[in-house]
Amino acid sequence: MDLDPALRALRPLGGFSVLHASRPVPSRRAATVAPLADAYVPGYASTAADVQVPVPGADPLGQRVRRVAVVLGAAETRVAASVAQQGLAARLWSVTLACAVLYGHVPDLDPRLLHWDPGATAPDDLWLTEVHALAGDAATVAEVVLTTHLAPLTEAVHARYGVARGLLRGNAASALAGAGRELDRWARRHGRTDTAARARSLTADLLAHPLLAGTGTLTGTSFRRRSCCLYYRVPGTGVCGDCCFPSPPGPGRSPRPPESTRSPLR
Repeated sequence: MDLDPALRALRPLGGFSVLHASRPVPSRRAATVAPLADAYVPGYASTAADVQVPVPGADPLGQRVRRVAVVLGAAETRVAASVAQQGLAARLWSVTLACAVLYGHVPDLDPRLLHWDPGATAPDDLWLTEVHALAGDAATVAEVVLTTHLAPLTEAVHARYGVARGLLRGNAASALAGAGRELDRWARRHGRTDTAARARSLTADLLAHPLLAGTGTLTGTSFRRRSCCLYYRVPGTGVCGDCCFPSPPGPGRSPRPPESTRSPLR
């Protein structure tokens, strides 16, 4: 199937897999939407920026982390930063995996063309102003998501909020596994066994990529990561379903993901 400019095949999947494509950002939202490239710039290394109110659209990463912190009631900024990073990773994986499986091609998610509203939720947070088709193989998907987005996002979150690179690699892998699992479930519900098989195969290939290898174990569509996203530190919550911990760790036990593998996502 050809990659149509509006990516209509994604609409039945809903939520995280839908993308506003080949549409300009509405003028009424122009002040709150910025190219994702703006979220990766190393211009906000000072933590003082996180207690100030920046010009709308000038600091999308900081805006998103602050919003997540308020919604979760998270007292620790690094917890909100981890959850925010994983949420954006889930959006990027969901869109790209679905395109690769349903179309056989993926859109070029150039961060200068892919716009983000850090105050919105899926599917109204991402806008791709132009659609250019690329191959749908694992290597291209990894380039589109891992190299182009998640590597610089990891460095920005690590530098600004002190979140360990190994933890952020685990977040990227967890988001990928979750996106693949949801796509597999959708395909099987609709009797599309070939689509489900393709989703499982592509997810497994991507988790074996050098940037994600060693982050966890995939069994079927179930993933168990080797690190923890810190969500358990939000009041009233527990550990996630794929966490390395079976229950929230005590005060003296903190997840220390391995960082011996050299990669841009470490």
